[in-house]
Amino acid sequence: MPVSESPTALERLAACCGIEAEFVDAKGQTRTITAATRLALLGAMGIAVEDEQTAHTALAQLETDDGSRVLRPVYVLHQSAGPWRISITMPRATQRFRWTIACEAGAELQGTSDFSLLPFGERSSVDPDVERRAWSPSGELPCGYHQLSIEGTHRSVVIVAPGQCWLPAELRGGRCLWGLTAQLYLLRSSHNWGIGDFSDLEHLLRLLLPLGVDVVGVNPLHALFPDDPEHASPYSPASRLLLNVLNIDVTQVARLTPEFDLPAFLRESSVAEQLEECRKSPAVAYSAVCRLKLGVLESLFGAWLAGPKGERWQAFERFRRNAGESFERHVTFLALREHFVASARADWHRWPPPYKDPESAEVHEFAVRHETRITYQAWLQYCADTQLAAAAHAASPMAVGLYRDLAVGASDAGAETWANQGAVMANVHVGAPPDIHNPAGQLWGLPPFNPRALQREAYRSFIELIRANMRHAGGLRIDHVMGLQHLYCVPAGSHASAGAYLSYPLADLVGILKLESQRQRCLIVGEDLGTVPEGFREQMAAANILSYRVLFFEKDARDFCPPDAYPALAVAVAGSHDLPTLRAWWAGSDLALKDRLQLYPREEDAAEARALREQDRQALIAALRKERLGDSALDANRLFEAAHAFLARTASALALVQLDDITDEENPVNVPNTSDEHPNWRRKYRMDLEALDSSERLRRLAGLFNAARL
Repeated sequence: MPVSESPTALERLAACCGIEAEFVDAKGQTRTITAATRLALLGAMGIAVEDEQTAHTALAQLETDDGSRVLRPVYVLHQSAGPWRISITMPRATQRFRWTIACEAGAELQGTSDFSLLPFGERSSVDPDVERRAWSPSGELPCGYHQLSIEGTHRSVVIVAPGQCWLPAELRGGRCLWGLTAQLYLLRSSHNWGIGDFSDLEHLLRLLLPLGVDVVGVNPLHALFPDDPEHASPYSPASRLLLNVLNIDVTQVARLTPEFDLPAFLRESSVAEQLEECRKSPAVAYSAVCRLKLGVLESLFGAWLAGPKGERWQAFERFRRNAGESFERHVTFLALREHFVASARADWHRWPPPYKDPESAEVHEFAVRHETRITYQAWLQYCADTQLAAAAHAASPMAVGLYRDLAVGASDAGAETWANQGAVMANVHVGAPPDIHNPAGQLWGLPPFNPRALQREAYRSFIELIRANMRHAGGLRIDHVMGLQHLYCVPAGSHASAGAYLSYPLADLVGILKLESQRQRCLIVGEDLGTVPEGFREQMAAANILSYRVLFFEKDARDFCPPDAYPALAVAVAGSHDLPTLRAWWAGSDLALKDRLQLYPREEDAAEARALREQDRQALIAALRKERLGDSALDANRLFEAAHAFLARTASALALVQLDDITDEENPVNVPNTSDEHPNWRRKYRMDLEALDSSERLRRLAGLFNAARL
């Protein structure tokens, strides 16, 4: 047998940093990662290497740093995992050592242990007189975030996680629930200002409550770029820790600001005319809506400042104080970006060097000089948060209620990357390798978390992100949940095929999700479409994280899965924001659109997609016929009811209907891999909320789901 070559220093270094050596693509072929990709990804992690010699030096330094640390920065322990083990690295001659654990709730555990009696782990490869051993803390540790210290100088964070994520009592009792998903910004109503707002969301929730709906999902509500409103994707935000202020109901803010007479303001200015144009537009006119809403909100803020500092102002100050340091950094960024936009330097990478550093003296001086402007940005967030809370309260009788969505990343030009630069990898974009649905692969323009940096900071960035998006929510959908295990990362400027998978500490991140889910009483859904690692779904199910099952993907080579084959811990849906509506899928208009947009690298790819769609149409007819729900005479209208009757019969805990299918849309919300080529994130729903309230189609659907999912 031939002897396999030993891995090079570069390959070993990359593996130590979580860069996977190869992956299997959608066609079953093994793709080996190139040296150029390894070098680029290492550089983005702050490890500058050029060749084997520098890689060997960097690897030796990495091993020395890791081997000399008594404690890792963080340990995540699972209540359900049996006896806990914390690895400790000390000189082998060490006898007894003192330890203290300061528990989150205030209690303190302490004691001494004999290092030489602990179970042996391994000897250091750097220093043979240093060993790693497994220590078990004595005494019960409750779930939470605790501080461990050894000999008073070596410190670490110990996170104790519960066994599973939270589920509402109805699901634990075996009930199957149903609900609806909507893109908030696309909602029409008689009162909104040309874009769906939080009052529309509250209206929608109150409208659906009597119909037996137990969950209502929305798009990511993350902050976008007010100075670049046409950058409209909710999945490419400025910050996932802040809310989109364009969703604020301006009229509602005015009602709470008696110092400002909105009706008089509208009569005496051109605002009423602009408002009418925004409302009549068939698509969201982002630039016009942004000018209109922010112009009036600035005037309202001025009235707040000039008005009495009573209870409402105290409530704002409490909100800001409780929001913490990360919030202050983000709103400071918004004021800085506003300042530099005037000199055509919106992207913070082009700011003068001192302002690129959130901790610089210049940034602190800016914050003092522009305190009012920063307060304005914080006040906008307070208005958004207050209105979102009111909407969530309207959903409180539902078993789940409001179900939010967390994007896989944030724009590298936004607040999130500026405020926390050490946690992300610059000049790298998350995406997906080429597959049958997207033969060119995908690049999402979002930088990933640096896995080693996350561990160094004891996962602070991830914890803040999860908490921010569980706020006012009974459920959280995590877009591309496979990112908890690994993400496909592509060096900036490279083709989507030139990437590699970057590994993350799955057990640790899931442990944090379980802890925060239980604390916030928030159900977790993992969007697990695409290439799913072997065994991943089983680990998610063990943690009570619901899988995301799309009707058209639940099939083998020939046949669609029957309803009873759907897993119980899952969400069954007909589509998503990245997929065609039912009408478009049946007509094949989504394939024709992709062809027009030149998204198929070869004509053979387009022909293969059309042939596969015809096979799928026939397979779906067969699946529906088995359930006595359809026949060969099926058309788009009958498909709507038959497909949802099929979903209603699934064993999945949740079944969700897209508002796009209720309003019978054909044009997609988004075409992946396009930006300016197609007007994504813009087309409004055909039906306004007032008409939806009396929709016979919606009521028939509700009757169907309520009958099938009792």
